[in-house]
Amino acid sequence: MRLFRSDELLGIARETLDFVLEASEETHPNEYMGFLRADDARKLDLDRDGKVITDVLVIPGTESSPTSASVRSHMKPNDMRSVGSVHSHPNGALRPSDADLATFGQGEVHIIVGAPYGWGDWKAFDNEGNQTTLDVLDVEVPDEHFFDFTQEDIDRELADRDDGGFLSWFR
Repeated sequence: MRLFRSDELLGIARETLDFVLEASEETHPNEYMGFLRADDARKLDLDRDGKVITDVLVIPGTESSPTSASVRSHMKPNDMRSVGSVHSHPNGALRPSDADLATFGQGEVHIIVGAPYGWGDWKAFDNEGNQTTLDVLDVEVPDEHFFDFTQEDIDRELADRDDGGFLSWFR
C-alpha cells in the first residue's frame, strides 16, 4: 500500500456531467453554478492513482441571472475534496469572461457549459483560463455522493421557511 496517492485529476464521471448538463438546462435562462468535488479513483474501482470528479455542490443562497451567478463565499465549506467550479453561460459562449477568470484562482479545473447544454456544449479550463482536457469516465458514482435536487427545490424549501432572518436557516 502506498502512503501518498497521486493528486492528478483523471476526469469527470459521466453521471456527474449528465447532472451538470441537466441542471444548466433547467436553470436556463439564468446561469447555473456549483463547486466540483472529487473522489479517489481507487474508491471508484479504477486501477489508477488520481482523482475523479463525482459531485457538484450547490451552495444555498446562490443567486443567478441570465448574465451572472454569485455565491455567498462564506457559505462555501472548506472541503478537501473541492477541485474547482462549474457554471453555465446561457448565451452559449464557451470561453471564460473576465469575471470568470477572477474567480478561477481556487481549484484545478473550471467547467463552462453553454446553451443548448448538449454533450458537445462544455469546456474545461485551468485556473488561469487556459482550455484543458477533461476525460469523461464511465464509473459508478456512489448514491450518497450524487445530489438529486435542483435550484428550484432549494428555492422552494427556502420559501417554505419562516422569515426569521439569516440564522433561521440553521434551525
